[in-house]
Amino acid sequence: MNPFDLIPTADPIPAPGVLFWVLLNVFFMIHILLVNIMVGTGVITLIAGLKKDASESLGKDVAQKLPVVIALAINMGVAPLLFLQLLYGQFVYTSSTLMAVFWLSAVALLIIAYTNAYYYKSRFDALSIGSRRFFLGSAVFLFLTIGFVLSNNMTLMINPSSWFRYFIRPDGFLLNLKDAVLLPRYLHFMTASLAVGGLFIAAVWTFKKKKGAMDADKNIRLGMQWFTGATLAQILVGFWFQMSLPKAVMALFMGDSNLHTAVFMIALALVIQTLYYGIRSQVWPSVASVTVLIAVMILMRDLVRTAYLKPYFSIRDLSVIQENGPMILFFMSLVLVSAAILWVLRLLPAAERKTASPKP
Repeated sequence: MNPFDLIPTADPIPAPGVLFWVLLNVFFMIHILLVNIMVGTGVITLIAGLKKDASESLGKDVAQKLPVVIALAINMGVAPLLFLQLLYGQFVYTSSTLMAVFWLSAVALLIIAYTNAYYYKSRFDALSIGSRRFFLGSAVFLFLTIGFVLSNNMTLMINPSSWFRYFIRPDGFLLNLKDAVLLPRYLHFMTASLAVGGLFIAAVWTFKKKKGAMDADKNIRLGMQWFTGATLAQILVGFWFQMSLPKAVMALFMGDSNLHTAVFMIALALVIQTLYYGIRSQVWPSVASVTVLIAVMILMRDLVRTAYLKPYFSIRDLSVIQENGPMILFFMSLVLVSAAILWVLRLLPAAERKTASPKP
């Protein structure tokens, strides 16, 4: 059977594909930064809390921020998922159906993870050390599980030739475990989370240091150590990820394509620069460098996806039926929702201070 026979017909889109491509990558960058902070700070706080000289201030600060970051990550994940479905619907809908049980279970796991993180925050002072570890650890474990489910879906989506396994396993329990790219791709994202999470901790406590916060230097040092160590590990994981790609795709970044090779070389230079700032514990230069690096890595990710799907599909193939009304409504909603989120975030510190203040 030909893989083309398994790919549904693409639906027309209401505007040129390049517009949705830009929106997809912009919103995905916001989403992935929040996810990295969510996972990274959780893992770092959990591991740091196992030490005898653990800083309670770090655990309490992460506890206060974690539910907010989770909520923002979820909301910012809706837009890139919708744009992904708009551009690659015939692929992502199929892969989601093949692994339907795991895909739908991710929602339930996310609800449980958020509940545990919120309880960890609201009852932090009342919980014993063991209970804190349980609620934070269970939330982190569920985050990592959800990430593995997502990695399965995204790798299955770009491999129509593996969809034939549906005829062997049509029950919705299909995973992409035999794909050589799955594990290094998953670890690539998780290692990035440790780096970004550590840098986020260092940045937050740099602000707190100006206000005379206790343990600021200790937490900044801890954050930058995780950032630097994870960035070093990312070089090894990234090399593994690259070597696991199909030869035709990998060759594009090794000289077969000027664009792909140039993007790869820029990313490599940014990794070296980011590592330099991390070793020197320069927080804000590290923030600037890693932000640009993530943008370039997202472009590389898109180039890899395009290369995988090239035999089957290109965004240029999508037919356009111009509809201005939905686009105007979308951008109006985007502005209003963004304003509402910023307004709520401005109110949050005052609300937290009021909640934390002792009652008369």
